[in-house]
Amino acid sequence: MLNEALSYVLYLYGLLYQAIVPCSVPELLPVDTINRQQYLGKWFFLAAVSHREADIQKFKVLDSILFTMEEPANDTLLLSGYMRMGENCKNQTWTYHLHPDRDDLELEVLLLVDPGRPQRRNLFWSGKWVDCADCIIFQEFEPPLRETDSEDSLGRFMLYARQSDVKPEVVTSFLKNSACHNMLASVRLPQTKEFCT
Repeated sequence: MLNEALSYVLYLYGLLYQAIVPCSVPELLPVDTINRQQYLGKWFFLAAVSHREADIQKFKVLDSILFTMEEPANDTLLLSGYMRMGENCKNQTWTYHLHPDRDDLELEVLLLVDPGRPQRRNLFWSGKWVDCADCIIFQEFEPPLRETDSEDSLGRFMLYARQSDVKPEVVTSFLKNSACHNMLASVRLPQTKEFCT
């Protein structure tokens, strides 16, 4: 009974706090209208957040990730990832398609696997949310697997920067702003070893 009362008090405190000090909201960068050329090139993965540990678990075994974004054809982006896991490197490539009437990217592999399934949405958000002009936030989410589910089957935000050595305040701000939106599961890559290329 005491736990229920305490839980209720904390919930009310959280609502009151958000009414007084609302969470900041990142600025969406719709891929159908932004100058994509400015986002091509190298990006260093810094951190990821989610509502659930399962959505970010795969990042916890990594030391570092370097991504390269290219536009090999109109309305197609190619993202190549170079991941450091201990002493080993792993490379992976993702192909995204852009559509003129959508603000998100469409991941090619999902189209091939199950074209009838509701697609993963991939959105870009401005680094201004974390006070970093050379940063970008990438969001991945998928709708619930069943109509009766109330929660997305995947939902995570990932912070990338042009430099691997951004100020620690940038990642701290990312984690703090995300926590305000109840994304409390987080991972920050240590970057202690040489980057894979």
